[in-house]
Amino acid sequence: MTQEQMKERLEKYYPGDSVEVIDLTGTSDHWEVFVESAAFKGLSRIEQHQHVMKCFSDELKTGEVHALSIRTKLKT
Repeated sequence: MTQEQMKERLEKYYPGDSVEVIDLTGTSDHWEVFVESAAFKGLSRIEQHQHVMKCFSDELKTGEVHALSIRTKLKT
């Protein structure tokens, strides 16, 4: 999965919200993502991260995405 594919997927799940994707190792399997979204209203930090992880559940299961560091922020 490329950086652009990761970003497109997040933008699909969080339309109009702030999304950043960083390839941490240059190997396209260790990622850091940042999402600022109103969709996180009422969710704990863990629930916010689980929300983001659902976007990549298949890739996390297969190992295509080996590591995913997540930062979230409630958009107000």
